Amino acid sequence: MARLFGTDGVRGLANGEVLTASLAQKLATSAALVLTEELRGSGSGRKPLAVIGNDSRVSGQFLQATVAGGLASAGCDVIEVGVLPTPGVAYLTAALQADLGVVISASHNPMPDNGIKFLQRGGHKLDDVLEDRIEAHVDEPWDRPTGASVGRISSHDNPVETYAAHLVSTLERRLDGLTVVVDCANGAAAAAGPLALDQAGAKVIAINDTNDGLSINDGVGSTHPEMLQKAVVEHGADVGFAWDGDADRCLAVDAEGNLVDGDQLIAILALGLHDAGRLPDDTVVVTVMSNLGFVKAMDAAGVQVKQTAVGDRYVLEEMRRGGYAIGGEQSGHIIMSEHATTGDGILTALHVLQRMTDTGRTLADLASVVTRLPQVLLNVKGVDKARCKTDSGLLEAVAAEETALAGSGRILLRPSGTENLVRVMVEAPTHHEAEACAERLADVVRSRLAL
Repeated sequence: MARLFGTDGVRGLANGEVLTASLAQKLATSAALVLTEELRGSGSGRKPLAVIGNDSRVSGQFLQATVAGGLASAGCDVIEVGVLPTPGVAYLTAALQADLGVVISASHNPMPDNGIKFLQRGGHKLDDVLEDRIEAHVDEPWDRPTGASVGRISSHDNPVETYAAHLVSTLERRLDGLTVVVDCANGAAAAAGPLALDQAGAKVIAINDTNDGLSINDGVGSTHPEMLQKAVVEHGADVGFAWDGDADRCLAVDAEGNLVDGDQLIAILALGLHDAGRLPDDTVVVTVMSNLGFVKAMDAAGVQVKQTAVGDRYVLEEMRRGGYAIGGEQSGHIIMSEHATTGDGILTALHVLQRMTDTGRTLADLASVVTRLPQVLLNVKGVDKARCKTDSGLLEAVAAEETALAGSGRILLRPSGTENLVRVMVEAPTHHEAEACAERLADVVRSRLAL
């Protein structure tokens, strides 16, 4: 049977064959038992406490109700925070000293999908070992509490305001004088995002800020920034920010309507910390998908780059292991460990704005530190991905292409985690060179790894 947990919790079509109310309840009770095992064994007599929130998908209502019921049936008191970004749920999990947190969200996925991700005490995402333990206990019998031992379910009085106030408190100065357009993706940031930026002093123009339950990520947000690019220019704004459905991602748009990606935003924030002497070991953490232009820019500034496997959880693991302050992904997952335990799109926007205020420079000027190399990504389907790293003919072809690039580009072959598919990524000085190289290697993958 395939593993339930993916790279970011359990995700799928809500009420489909996998992500059902029944599974949600089983996952909730299993997570409660696994993540509160130490507390229950301490003999303190205190009931475990859980925080649960969701994005704006209509399916989040029945899934949240089911998960809350499962947690309470396992003896956990539950505080529901309603529609709130993933990092907001993580923050409240830590601030309320809860024993676990739950987010009902499928992030940037289309509305029919949904997901369940768990947070451990302190608001941190789970590692693979904990997820495997939860999954192993899903169908096992357990001792059900009765009477006064079952949990109680209550609602937080002002979760959006509490989270927004926390975000603003991380700034050293106000953001007066800046005009900002934000694309809320009709998702979890629709209330908290504009509120935080407004309280920080910026003039905020919000688009796609409804919570109708049906239009989340529908042609809007960080995966579809075209509307934001147009709005920034039309309003004569200084900058724009696009979040995804659960607001753990952030991309930006400069005053001319040009997209600023995650690599550039990480560079802006990392150099700000570097200039302030607050970048531990002068190191930033990114994934292997970060553009070579980013790596070169950091090297020129005296900042070391550590690269991990794809996925913000692996970035965070490396950051926690080394005590690093900033890391993230090209897609806009950016983790600022001084202030958050997860990627936080609203936090990212606030601190990019603060960097603009501190330096008096435009976003375009700040982002220009990274000269992105043209990048081409091809997916080669129907191949034996297991031999991607071992086939001698393929390795020879890659070595020959790397010799031809002579350090002016980069090649990455990455097997898919879920399909018989190999991703071929090439960066080169020109788009034509990158595309030609990627196509040559894709042909070798097809011929050498054919099933």
